[in-house]
Amino acid sequence: MAKKKNKFVSAFEQFGRSFLLPVSVLPGAGIIKGIGTAFSNTNTLKMFPALNNSVVQFIMKFFIALGDTAFDNLPIIFAVGVAVGLAKREKGSAALSGLLGFMVLHYILNFLLKFSGKLVDTSKMSSNDAKLALSNAMQTKVLGIQTMDLSVFGGIIVGIVVYFVHKWAVKVQLPTVVGFFSGPRFVPIATMVVMAAVASGLFFIWPPIQKGISVLSVFILKSGPIGTFLYGLLERALLPFGLHHGLNWPVRTTELGGAWEIGGKRVVGTINAYLASLADPNIKHVDPNITRFNGGKFVYFMFGLSGAAYAMYKTADEKKRKVVGSLLFAAAGTSFLTGITEPIEFTFLFVAPILYIVHAFLAGSALFVMHMLGAGVATPTGHGFINWVIYGVLQGPKTKYWLVPLVGIVYFFIYYVVFRFMIVKFDLKTPGREDSDEVRLSNKNEARAKYGVEIATIGKETKEAKVEEASSDEVMETVPKTKEGIHKQAVALVKAHGGPDNIEAVDACITRLRINVKDKSLVDQNTITKKLGAMGFAESDMQMQSIYGAHANVLKMEIQDMLGMEE
Repeated sequence: MAKKKNKFVSAFEQFGRSFLLPVSVLPGAGIIKGIGTAFSNTNTLKMFPALNNSVVQFIMKFFIALGDTAFDNLPIIFAVGVAVGLAKREKGSAALSGLLGFMVLHYILNFLLKFSGKLVDTSKMSSNDAKLALSNAMQTKVLGIQTMDLSVFGGIIVGIVVYFVHKWAVKVQLPTVVGFFSGPRFVPIATMVVMAAVASGLFFIWPPIQKGISVLSVFILKSGPIGTFLYGLLERALLPFGLHHGLNWPVRTTELGGAWEIGGKRVVGTINAYLASLADPNIKHVDPNITRFNGGKFVYFMFGLSGAAYAMYKTADEKKRKVVGSLLFAAAGTSFLTGITEPIEFTFLFVAPILYIVHAFLAGSALFVMHMLGAGVATPTGHGFINWVIYGVLQGPKTKYWLVPLVGIVYFFIYYVVFRFMIVKFDLKTPGREDSDEVRLSNKNEARAKYGVEIATIGKETKEAKVEEASSDEVMETVPKTKEGIHKQAVALVKAHGGPDNIEAVDACITRLRINVKDKSLVDQNTITKKLGAMGFAESDMQMQSIYGAHANVLKMEIQDMLGMEE
């Protein structure tokens, strides 16, 4: 039974990680569109009349169109991105197959709708009437093709189907006479056939499925602030296991997050609806049901975790406060400005898990409070000060952006009081409260790495060194800037994971290097965190997760090259 559970968790984790590639485009596209809407909305133009000229407004409309390129085509981005994210090798073939499979899906659905007489004729309708008629019939237009409205689910379905087809077809060896089409070249061909069958099946089963999704989305919306609290609690609880992506992105980009009529168009997913609300001049206040899973994150990312850091600082040994303070405040500053919370969250997760449990409940309550107050501020990702300004302040009063600092200051003190009480009451060994000088000294580099202040790596040396001499006994002091330094760090990490023969797979998400091993007793966690620069370390069955921030993907590629592994 346990084995099945592990396989399920592993599959869910892999599925969640496959979203990272397609959604990685959203923050950039969102910022571009956010700037465009911020400096073209009526409130901003009233405040700054100088912006209301043809040149500036042309540029802002240009930005909006550029951002819409990504958000209006999320289904196809997911089709290609999920296929590539799940594929272990020959990713180019997977990408082409994802694109082709997506087009086959909608061309076949269009054909079947025509053949069955169900295709809505909008040729004699006005634009608004056509949109309403298509919405009522659960149809839409994708890449100019009138088809069934599968939204982002269509892209996800294509990506998953392509993954299984790719996994099988890439190994197929055809007879000599048609041998040219073997392997990666066979994948797109097989995808066309399989997706035609899948499209035919979806033609019959998708309408009831879509009605079920609509019912579920209505249930989620009607769950009110209590549902918002539970979402926030669960999302933080899944973070240490790397499973939160599988919860976040379906809500943000599909009908599971809700569906709204905005500007005469049906919009699904909380982020899509939020950006559409910002762009609609007729909307005076953003619906808090759209931002319920986002608004509270600004509160605890920017203020709550800063209060937790201050509590750990104030409860540290006075002799250690100077060092501890520099680390804690650097981590808190990173969370406040950019919304990158792992350095500080994983600090108290590792040294005092009970604090993380408290944090998860407080995070859920922050979402609850902001929902109750009607906050209307959100962001595609990164709930820090920078995105609060872009997606909140610059968008004018429709976002009620002022609720973030007002509630945030309260939560700063809540986190401070609760964390200080817990630390003192249970004598938790947070940074600066270690029992001995020996522990303090040996944990100094680990703490620095966790907080991202002096992340260790090999490669600082300027002299020539042979690859074979790279040793995990060396203590890292800076992120390597040279190819040689990165290679030496990768060599040391392979050694710390039991050597090449113990490593089965190497992967990475946004911040974590994920290495699957055969025997985890051979993994030297102490070396990885204290000497090889990891900000933190976690296990998920046989997968070892080392937190390296943006450096994780660089290390992944270097280790894969060293071991002759394909993605």
